[in-house]
This record gives sequence, structure tokens and C-alpha cells, in this order.
Amino acid sequence: MFKRYTGWTLALPATLLVALFLVLPVAATIGTTFVDAKGVLAPYVTFFSSGFRRTVLWRTLEVSLITTAISLVLGFLTAFVVSRAPGRLKSILIIAAVFPLLTGVVVRSFAWLIILGKNGILNNFLVGIGLTDEPFSMLYTQGSVIVAMVYLFTPLMILTLVGVLENIPEDVIQASASLGASPSGTFRQVIFPLAVPGLIVGAVLVFTGSFTSYATPQLLGGERQMMMGTFLYQRAMVNFDWVGASTIAAIMVVITVAVVLAMTRIAKRLNPMTT
Repeated sequence: MFKRYTGWTLALPATLLVALFLVLPVAATIGTTFVDAKGVLAPYVTFFSSGFRRTVLWRTLEVSLITTAISLVLGFLTAFVVSRAPGRLKSILIIAAVFPLLTGVVVRSFAWLIILGKNGILNNFLVGIGLTDEPFSMLYTQGSVIVAMVYLFTPLMILTLVGVLENIPEDVIQASASLGASPSGTFRQVIFPLAVPGLIVGAVLVFTGSFTSYATPQLLGGERQMMMGTFLYQRAMVNFDWVGASTIAAIMVVITVAVVLAMTRIAKRLNPMTT
């Protein structure tokens, strides 16, 4: 009897802390958005009836999904190379991949201001080699935000996938080749399906990080490329519209949970170990 409840007893303190400092504040925040002086669900009607707010929401979704897709491709290819590298070289590649994580988000985002500015490194290089006479305007665009987001979150994807790819037995790959599968066929039918759990975990990390990001869109997007994180901050700390800010937070929570559940379902369908 004692052993039966040992696990629950050990988990109880952490569960209470999560409920106290995460679940209850989120529930209280969302609870304030259902009814206000204008009626039931009026904050959501106000949000979705505004073309500007719908644009901010769609832009955030678009940037987050594009960032996730690019990070998936770059992260998977890099992780595959790292996982197949010999010992010492693998360590060097992993250090190089995670090196950007050793600095803060603001510092990494500010670096892109120096790179992409009109008098930045990239424009000076393009003008110097004669590719253009005038510097390009690359800052405060959706592209600059996506580039910075990919740079920020691809290391997370690499770290997630390296461990998954390393655990794929070499015997399985050799067996596939011995049965007549081409390298592309082995990749498509063996390596990729076995890596799906890691891909989904990495995609969730990148999407949630991108969708809720504040510093990078603020520095590189500005007012012209406002995203939900910066919009939430503006409503709460500039306009002191706490109900509006809570509504934005609730929408972000719902969308994030929906995307995570959708990715989990996709993982179950693609992973051969669950079929």
C-alpha cells in the first residue's frame, strides 16, 4: 500500500508549486477576459473585430511557423552531421552549435541590428564588392525578424535532435542498406520516422519560443512588424489595458496548446513505434 502511493507523495510538492505559481495565475488571468462591462466575451469580440489586431495575430503565427519550418530543416541536417561525426569532432561541432546560447537573447538580437543595419556589416560588404550602389533597408521587416528567430532557436532544435539521431542503431541503417534500400530510401523510411519524436519536441520548443518572443520582434521588427508578445507588453505597460493584455495572453495560450496537441498527434501518426 505504501509503495502504491510513494510516487504521488513525491510528486505532490512539485505539483502544488506548479498549481500555485503557474496554473492559478494563468487561470485567474484568463478568467478576467470572459466578462467585462460590455458583456460576455466582449474582450474577444473587441480583439477579433479589429483588423490591426487580427493582422498582428496572423503575422505572429506566420513568423512562428516559418521559423519553425526553417529551423526543422537546418537543425535536422546539422544534427545528422553532428551525430555521425567522430568523437572529438562531434564535441567541437556541438560546442559550435550551442555557442550562441551562451549569450542573452537581447545581445544576440542586438547583434543583428549591427549586421543588417543600413551602415551594418552586410550592407557595407555588398556596397564594397559593388553589388549595390546604395544600402538595402533590411531592418524592421518580417524577413529580419525571421532570420534572427532562426538564429536564436535553431540551436535548440540541434540539441534536441542530436540525442535522438545518436540513439538510432547503426545496425538498423546497415540492415536497410543490405535489404536494397538506397541512401534516400533509408533516410525516408528508417531515419526520418525514428527521428520524428525529436523533431516534434524541437518544433514545439521553437514554435512556442517564437510565438511568445518579445525582445527580438521589438528590436528588429519595431512597430511596423509588431507581434503578439510586443503587443501584449504595449497593452499592459504602455496603455495599462489589463483586460486587453489578459485577452492577448489567453489567445496565445490557447493557440500554443492547440499547436502542441496538433504536433503530438502528427508525431503519433508518423512514428512507427506507436503503430
